[in-house]
Amino acid sequence: MGSQKSIRRPNPMLSDSIFKMLQMHGKVTIITGGAGGIGYQVARSLAEAGSNIALWYHSSPHAEKLAAELEGDFGIKAKAYKCSVQNFNEVQSATDAVMCDFGRLDVMVANAGIPSKAGGLDDKLEDWQRVVDIDFSGAYYCARAAGHIFRSQGHGNMIFTASMSGHAANVPQQQACYNACKAGIIHLAKSLAVEWAGFARVNSVSPGYIDTPISGDCPFEMKEEWYSLTPLKRDADPRELKGAYLYLASDASTYTTGSDIVIDGGYTCR
Repeated sequence: MGSQKSIRRPNPMLSDSIFKMLQMHGKVTIITGGAGGIGYQVARSLAEAGSNIALWYHSSPHAEKLAAELEGDFGIKAKAYKCSVQNFNEVQSATDAVMCDFGRLDVMVANAGIPSKAGGLDDKLEDWQRVVDIDFSGAYYCARAAGHIFRSQGHGNMIFTASMSGHAANVPQQQACYNACKAGIIHLAKSLAVEWAGFARVNSVSPGYIDTPISGDCPFEMKEEWYSLTPLKRDADPRELKGAYLYLASDASTYTTGSDIVIDGGYTCR
């Protein structure tokens, strides 16, 4: 009878210090939608921990300035890249540019997204398709481009920005397309976590209502309805998400994969 071979992988070499586990010195992170409310705060979080940052944007006139602020505030390397994530060729080209400029890629944060403006029956087909292209397909394109690098180098970390809308149908606004895309992102992350377990971790974060420009044009009455359905009775400052992304991006979470962290003020607890 031959000897059995263990399939157990070795545990990572970890520091006893949680502060050292959270450090990201020398790592390189891509953040899509990095010039927006959530994306830029995530960038600041990882930059403060020492990561170099590739800030991807679509149309922001401030992206170059924000990248310079990251360099000035935290002493890391940061650069802005214009990229439409719904176009795979642009995603691949921007990823290649980051590899050329930084020499490596450790973390991809697929954060770019847009909201739905109507329900399933009233949504224009072209608007439905645009949300799908950016929020779902665009996130997958980013994962695909990064995943080939992660598999080749034997390590990597993928983080998706999902939404509490992937867990519950929000009211009073109707947004079937957005909800469906974010539910898809959560399950995509879990699926890739299993597929990539040998070389990368994959997780998602599901924010609730966040005080960012994306919700700035919502009527007062709608926001009051949101608050009434949220146990904490408010929306979130985007800085309240920073800790979750840093946890997932760093060595503090080396046994965390296939997880979705919900940060919604209790909305989905009801």
